[in-house]
Amino acid sequence: MSFPRDPWSDPATPTEPGPAYTGPPPTLPPPSPYGAPPYGYGPPPYGPPGPYGWPGTWGPVPPRAGRRPGQVIGAAVLGFVQAVLVLIASLYVWFFASLAQMAIEESPTAAPTQAYDFAREGGVLSIVQVVSVVLLVAAGILALSRRNRVAWLGLLVANGVQLLLTAYWWAQLTDLLGPAAATEDVGGVIAVFSLFFAAAPLVSLGLVLFGAGRHWFTAPQG
Repeated sequence: MSFPRDPWSDPATPTEPGPAYTGPPPTLPPPSPYGAPPYGYGPPPYGPPGPYGWPGTWGPVPPRAGRRPGQVIGAAVLGFVQAVLVLIASLYVWFFASLAQMAIEESPTAAPTQAYDFAREGGVLSIVQVVSVVLLVAAGILALSRRNRVAWLGLLVANGVQLLLTAYWWAQLTDLLGPAAATEDVGGVIAVFSLFFAAAPLVSLGLVLFGAGRHWFTAPQG
């Protein structure tokens, strides 16, 4: 008994040819009937490079027009710091002037000449310094809220007054201490004291007299 031959198991049996290989199926979708590329195959979604060297919306935000520069803010803040320092110094001047006046009243003949001078000028100077504090605060507020020559001149005047007061105190302390002020130690202390109260006004004037600080107040506004 014989079994029929399986054509797939007999190598001598001819096989029927299959369809020819034409490569992998296409992966691109057909073109859109509206003329635009289909979703997912178009150009990058970020667009052309922005004006600041970064593509599309990822670039840095340009500075806003009319934004107050840091020099102006710095000058106003230094004015507030100087106002606090001068206010504290004014309280000390008033306190020591009061002590000098009490010493004169208790012993008019024994009090030194410097005590008379300090008692007479100390009260006036403390009032003048408090007025300069008000001027500094007002100038700082104007600088942070206004953009005109009045605010600019206010900063210049307020800081200029501080420099004048510092120079006055340097001269007064030098005269009050007499020959002792000529020594290196005492003279150095007076110089450091004067520089301490002159530093902030000098920096503030430099910030608003040059560069963007001056341009903010003096440039024509459209």
